[in-house]
Amino acid sequence: MTRATIARTKPAQESAAPAAALLAWYDRHRRHLPWRALPGEPVDPYRVWLSEIMLQQTTVKAVAPYFAAFLARWPTVADLAAAPVEEVMKAWAGLGYYSRARNLHACAIAVARDHDGRFPAEIAGLRALPGVGDYTAAAVGAIAFDLAAPVVDGNVERVVTRLEAVDEPLPGAKPLIRALVADMLDPTRPGDFAQAMMDLGATICTPRRPACALCSLRPFCAAAAEGSQEAYPKKAPKKTGTLRRGAAFVVVRADGALLVGTRPPKGLLGGMTEVPGTAWSADFDEAAALAAAPLPLALHRLPGTVGHVFTHFPLELTVFRADAPSGTPPAPGMRWIAAGEIAGEAFPTVMRKVLAHAGVGPDGRA
Repeated sequence: MTRATIARTKPAQESAAPAAALLAWYDRHRRHLPWRALPGEPVDPYRVWLSEIMLQQTTVKAVAPYFAAFLARWPTVADLAAAPVEEVMKAWAGLGYYSRARNLHACAIAVARDHDGRFPAEIAGLRALPGVGDYTAAAVGAIAFDLAAPVVDGNVERVVTRLEAVDEPLPGAKPLIRALVADMLDPTRPGDFAQAMMDLGATICTPRRPACALCSLRPFCAAAAEGSQEAYPKKAPKKTGTLRRGAAFVVVRADGALLVGTRPPKGLLGGMTEVPGTAWSADFDEAAALAAAPLPLALHRLPGTVGHVFTHFPLELTVFRADAPSGTPPAPGMRWIAAGEIAGEAFPTVMRKVLAHAGVGPDGRA
């Protein structure tokens, strides 16, 4: 019987001891985050939900300015629902995983339209909202509504796998970890417990060189007792996608306008702005790619390539630049954007890399 299995058979008073120690630590050392209510303040479900969507696969440092900008521009979920989706996508540009932005807007519309601007106060209702999965429903439910839901993100996985010496690798261990968190959480303070686990993983139980001497859970931690903290969590071998390649065409008109299109609403980088280019494939043929140029102009191949790594595959783009005379009409399905509009356009990171490689700055100047 593994330590993790034994943990699920502990008496309630033994399971409560780690939670009590963790919450005592949290009351003294909790992080001050812009979306987190201060002790005694009411919790705003909108702020909790917005931060949780933004924080998926993204760091606190990267999210903080986006969160502040969104809140200043759209202070309520009704305000966000009333915004054009194109403006939301522009405001999101740079945060990555752009399906989150489309789902964010769709969820705001659903809350405003179907729930009178109030987030459902039960897990099933939250889970039914667009873009809200099991994790986000549990996080919003626990933090905003004090529902006794196990909240498990990457930080929590690390804490729990070390605490209970979980040998099963991720992602297969996720159901077990969720069950262990459910056994451990304090039902009287589920929101604080969830945030305490996240804080512990982010500041003490870190991936490298965890500060075990400062950890409130050290007396209960199997990995610390073994001296094997950094061996957890165990992970299945990562699959690396096949390299894809393609061409990108940066076409700049004499007045500084840039030729762009919009990606299809669904799929990778859906709804985002892009410069014209070829399909991204493993069998990319540079010579044949020139036939896909959007306008009959002289093309200059820029030295080097632009690299970018998506979740499932790496990408390498060859960049061509062309200059168009004033008055040149856009290619079918495309449009010109003025130089001063480039910075505010909804370009994903890979496209901003392409523009930088082509010498086009955020203000459109070469």
